[in-house]
Amino acid sequence: MFDNIFREYDIRGIFDQDLNETSVKAIGYALGLKMKELGVKTLSVGYDARLSASELFKFLLSGLNKAGGIKIYDIGLLPTPVGYFSVYADYFDANVMITGSHNPKEYNGFKITIKKDSFFGDDLQKLKLEVNKIIDQSTRIDDGVACEKFDILTPYKEFFVKEFAGLKSFKEPFVIDCANGAIGVSVVPIIKELGLNAKILYPEPDGNFPNHHPDPSEKENLEDIFRFIDGGDVKLGFGFDGDGDRIAVITPKRDIKGDELAYLYALNMQNPRVLGEVKCSQNMYDEIAKIGEVFMGKTGHSNIKKMMKELNVDLAAEVSGHIFFKERYFGFDDALYAMMRVLELVNKGFDLDGELDKMPPVFSTDEIKIKVSEEDKFKIVEELKRRIKHNECDLPKILNLIEIDGVRIQFEEGWALVRASNTTPVIVTRFEAKNEIFLNEIQEKIEILIRKIK
Repeated sequence: MFDNIFREYDIRGIFDQDLNETSVKAIGYALGLKMKELGVKTLSVGYDARLSASELFKFLLSGLNKAGGIKIYDIGLLPTPVGYFSVYADYFDANVMITGSHNPKEYNGFKITIKKDSFFGDDLQKLKLEVNKIIDQSTRIDDGVACEKFDILTPYKEFFVKEFAGLKSFKEPFVIDCANGAIGVSVVPIIKELGLNAKILYPEPDGNFPNHHPDPSEKENLEDIFRFIDGGDVKLGFGFDGDGDRIAVITPKRDIKGDELAYLYALNMQNPRVLGEVKCSQNMYDEIAKIGEVFMGKTGHSNIKKMMKELNVDLAAEVSGHIFFKERYFGFDDALYAMMRVLELVNKGFDLDGELDKMPPVFSTDEIKIKVSEEDKFKIVEELKRRIKHNECDLPKILNLIEIDGVRIQFEEGWALVRASNTTPVIVTRFEAKNEIFLNEIQEKIEILIRKIK
């Protein structure tokens, strides 16, 4: 009944419809039993600004407490990365963040970390089976919200203030748009403690998101930042998503994407080992390869964290603005930490636009999302791969097919990506080329091919 809420990276659905007392108590109970099996003794639970947070918190804790044997700590309203910090910095064995991220306000969900590993993929699918069993058996789960409050924000803030003490001399003005998400809780005290010259917009957490939606990948949600930059008041701006694990960086010339940020960070690192995902620009891979090593992996924060450990990389990035630092940090995606590393670059004299202007020119599209059914999305991608391999399509000469996540088709003059989203019923495409004519050609031919398969 609740199968659709168990996604690739997390649990996500509409409050009251998908995430209700029945489903969430069962999730808490099944998750508590699994955590005990994995040796979890202490668990932190936090939540973002969503209006449904308190209800879901109560339901989740009721299930966890029925499982028994785990000491639960309430860390309060916080960005998701502060929840990660509570585990990676060895305060707790596991963490659950109740968060809807950048989804519409009626959504919410759970991001789960156990023993410094994301709980995702097959683990979530196995959890789904246990949850269904609990619901089918009408297992009684009484209300039980026993927990202890814990202040994790103070040690998190102290870490930042110590790590970025060198920025106390940085007086350049910049603007931050918190979008009424959870990030205001952590960014305001850190900015104040370091004495930075920041104009902070909409820092008050408000699940109604009264000023604009908390998704920095959509240009209309960055309009307030652009207004400050276009007015000449500042030359640098930062936008965040609802739970503070994704960043947008705005300069007078561009909205810097995650792969471009990875290149900029790499310039300030010794022999960087950098992991990108299948949507990242070929420019990023080629240019970082001149000063370090690069690797390509699957999209998704859980996939990336897993691969970072396997490859022992210093930095990883998604185009969407998830940035993961292992160098000087813990290896999880934290948009506030990513912002501070940008400020460090500027403080050291790096011209962000100037450095990006030096890269070879390419023409690219943003992510293009094609709506399909949840049942058909993976089938469509597989059929597209089959037709390409059997030369049943009208495409320019193909140099290589990368099948890490969907298919990235490499041509002499550019590349095309087609993959099924792991979180929504869409096919995601992206295109990049050395000239606009080729860009338009491959985009048109791939889109025709997808329409034929649909």
